[in-house]
Amino acid sequence: QVQLVESGGGLVQAGGSLRLSCAASGRSFSSYAMGWFRQAPGKEREFVAAISWSWSGGSTYYADSVKGRFTISRDNAKNTVYLQMNSLKSEDTAVYYCAADRRFGPLDVWGRYEYWGQGTQVTVSS
Repeated sequence: QVQLVESGGGLVQAGGSLRLSCAASGRSFSSYAMGWFRQAPGKEREFVAAISWSWSGGSTYYADSVKGRFTISRDNAKNTVYLQMNSLKSEDTAVYYCAADRRFGPLDVWGRYEYWGQGTQVTVSS
C-alpha cells in the first residue's frame, strides 16, 4: 500500500515556474514507476510526465506539450518525486495528480496506475 501526497501547487503568472512534490509513504519507493497527470475543468485526465522504476534506469517520459519545459525527477532516499515546471502557460492550468505503480507496462496511460494522490491545483494567469 502506498499513499501519495502532492504539494507545491499555486497561482503563478505566465512564464513563471513551480515545483510540485509528491511524497510517498510505504516501502520500496524505488520499485515504483511514478507519473504526473493533470486534469483541467471539462477535460479528460492527461499524461504529463513519468519516470520509470529505478531498476530500469529511471528513464523519463514527457507529453509533447510539456517537453523542454517540465522536468520529472525522483529522490528515492526521500521517497519523493518532483515535477519542475518552467515557462508556464495558461493552458497548463489544471489539477495535477501524482501516481505510482510497480507493474511493468506503459507509463503514459492513467488507467494503469494503482495509486493516486489527491491532486494539487496549478493556476497560471496570463
